[in-house]
Amino acid sequence: MENFPVINLESLNGEGRKATMEKIKDACENWGFFELVSHGIPTEFLDTVERLTKEHYRQCLEQKFKELVASKGLEAVQTEVNDMDWESTFYLRHLPQSNISQVPDLKDEYRNVMKEFALKLEKLAEQLLDLLCENLGLEQGYLKKAFYGTNGPTFGTKVSNYPPCPNNDKIKGLRAHTDAGGLILLFQDDKVSGLQLLKDGEWVDVPPMRHSLVINLGDQLEVIKT
Repeated sequence: MENFPVINLESLNGEGRKATMEKIKDACENWGFFELVSHGIPTEFLDTVERLTKEHYRQCLEQKFKELVASKGLEAVQTEVNDMDWESTFYLRHLPQSNISQVPDLKDEYRNVMKEFALKLEKLAEQLLDLLCENLGLEQGYLKKAFYGTNGPTFGTKVSNYPPCPNNDKIKGLRAHTDAGGLILLFQDDKVSGLQLLKDGEWVDVPPMRHSLVINLGDQLEVIKT
């Protein structure tokens, strides 16, 4: 299997732009995924997001997840579990209307950091959509308008933790699926590989890279007609 595509966004500035745009085009056409580095979001800020997310899980979600596992007897399952995932998660909605002030148990620092993170991701997503427009020969802003709808775009953050699983051959962290959205930006753990994609009939690991963002083209983007 060829190497997983990695795009350095800084390479768009200067002589490397044409080659970088070709790499983006190939990644979109043949993978539907690519890993983005030098994307403009400060590494120190990403470290803060990671630290606060892990703190929040330990303080507010870890015990609840253990109780859920115990109530369903998941630690001792003997057959494959197909109706749930080994995942602790919560969802923050940003657009068209934010729910972040209503989500319980978030410390003010974490709440504010996630608001700022959402703004940075929104800006980056719009930049990426315009790069896709350029590769497709579309006017700038075309894809953004396509996702805007009557009430504005739908944009949220799913925050997930995948604790160590004693029966990882019987239950998956997240079952095979496609993402229904338009453009997915994923900030994943840089030490533990877990994310995979199906390419040419084979499951391929998405390599963990520190401070990178994994970009996934969702179902809606795939079916947009020009």
